[in-house]
Formats: sequence, C-alpha cells, structure tokens
Amino acid sequence: MYSFLNDYNEIAHERILKAIIENNYVQTYGYGEDEFCENAKNIIKQKFECENSDIYFFMAGTQTNLTIIDYMLKSYECVIATDTAHINVHEASAIEACGHKIITVPNKNGKLLPQQIEKIYTKHLSDDHMTLPKAVYISETTELGTIYKKQELVDIYNVCKKYGLYLFVDGARLGSALTARENDIKITDLSKYSDVFYIGGTKNGAMLGEALVINNEDLKPNFVRQMKCKGSIYAKGKVQGIEFYELFKDDLYFELARHSNHMAYKIYDSLKDDYEFLEKVQSNQIFMILKNDILEELGKEFVFSKVESIDENKTSIRLVTSWATKEEEVDKLIKFLKKYI
Repeated sequence: MYSFLNDYNEIAHERILKAIIENNYVQTYGYGEDEFCENAKNIIKQKFECENSDIYFFMAGTQTNLTIIDYMLKSYECVIATDTAHINVHEASAIEACGHKIITVPNKNGKLLPQQIEKIYTKHLSDDHMTLPKAVYISETTELGTIYKKQELVDIYNVCKKYGLYLFVDGARLGSALTARENDIKITDLSKYSDVFYIGGTKNGAMLGEALVINNEDLKPNFVRQMKCKGSIYAKGKVQGIEFYELFKDDLYFELARHSNHMAYKIYDSLKDDYEFLEKVQSNQIFMILKNDILEELGKEFVFSKVESIDENKTSIRLVTSWATKEEEVDKLIKFLKKYI
C-alpha cells in the first residue's frame, strides 16, 4: 500500500544523503561548532535576509518548540495558541512539563486572530492571580494546512509588539507555506515580522533537523546554555549543517516543497467538485470527508489517517503529500476515488 500518512515517510533526499556520505570522514569540532554549520547559517542568513539573527540547529520540532518557549517565559508567564496548535495537541504536554501554561482559543480555519490575542492578554493582565501572556505561537502552515497571508502575519506581529509579546512561528512546514499558490509572504518577511521562527527540514527532504532563527536581541543571550539544559545540543551537530547547506545552496528546499504542494493540488483539483473537503487545500495537507464504505475500500490500497467521525455514515481523513510523493501514486488515488462518484 502507498502511504499518504505524513510527509516524512522517506528518510531523505538523495542529494542530502550524498552530501553526508561525501563528508563522512571530515574531522571537525563537535556540538555544531564546525564549518558545515557555519556555512549553513550563512546561506540561511543570505536567503532570509537576517544577517543579525542567531541560528541554531535542532533535531526535531517538539524539541525546538519546548526549548525556545521555555526560554521566552518566566515561571508565571504563558503562551497563547489555537486549540489545534501542535504544542497543545501533539506534544504530550512538553510545554506544560517545563512549567508553562498554554492559553488556547478556538481556531479560525486553523489560524489565530489578533483580536483573540488582545482579548486574552487584557483579561489576564487585569488579574494578578492569572498567568501572564508573554508569547504567541502560530504555525505556518497551520495544523489544518491553511496558510497565513502577509497582512494576517503583520497584524499578529503588530498586536504582539503593542503588548510586549514575543511572536514565535513554528515552521515545520514552512517550505510548503512559502511555495503555496496563494501565498504572498516573502521569504524575507519572516525575519521582519516575527521574534523567532524555525525552518522545518524533517518534513521537507532532510533526514532530520530544524533551523531556529532568533531575530529579537532579547532572546539571544545564553541561548546555548538553554539548549544544553534541554538536551538540544548534539556532538554530531554538523549533520544538520551539511543538510541545511545542501537544502539552501541552490533552493532545493523550495523545489521539494513545490513538488509536495503540486501533488496535493492535483488531488484537490481533480476531486473538489465530487467530494467534500474540510478546508480548501492550500498546502500539502488534504482533509477530505468520505463515506465509511468508501473509506474501508480506500484503506485496502492506501495509508492515511482518520481525523474524526462526521456522522454515522461519514468520516474525515487526512492525506499528506511530500517532497517524495510519486505522481503515479497520486494518479492511482484519484482514479480510485473517481470510481465512487
């Protein structure tokens, strides 16, 4: 069976594997203090026009999120996010385990709205017995596969600045967002309209790894110590340096993300007139509603995830395309579902 379960089914793009093999016996100092990490940081600074930002490499997204969010917050401070946010739903209380509360609000197509941030902040500020918001968490793309438009990002950033809040953008699927056909956010806007963001590699062709970009000067001092405290520094950190340099030296990162999106758009465009979708497909995540009898047959040929029961006859599912998704498998999926129209 072919899997549309997630965008990290495969290990890594062959160019990344080749680069790791070619540099396998190069001896360097450890813990990310090597020429490969330095080259990767420089190419990221060039691409994102963030020459004054600090960049650190992490193994995985949850580790990135908990390390930076814990660093942002005092013990009595909290982070604002949507109810569907990854830090709230799929990180097994990693943030709470660090002693910080997540204040959630209902999502709007997966997104957080500026007025929600303002309402939560002013409510909590008025009562010294409540946790005090200090950070705002959004993800690009969202957990529902939707994307923030530039004005939405700017408006969130501005309300954060109004109330002295840090804006953190989880970029696990940032490549998919920046290459989405409706996207109007430039690659250079991330450093202008966030305090911190990260560039996801795990879900876009890398073997593993995320690159955290810290723009706000207040969040730079002693961050290496914070990483060490959270077990986020690796002796062989140069592997991430090799990966991210390969991804960005000639825009392989965006080429892979475009392919991922193109495969999702092909599925959506071919089936949108005949099937229900929870959301308009904007990136590489597809949320469809299927009759249960079709679902059972689909499960015999393809791997996917069930999201929730809509009613006794219908269920919503998630299909995810990736940098490695084969177009012939997409065609097979479309042909299969066309049989039930």
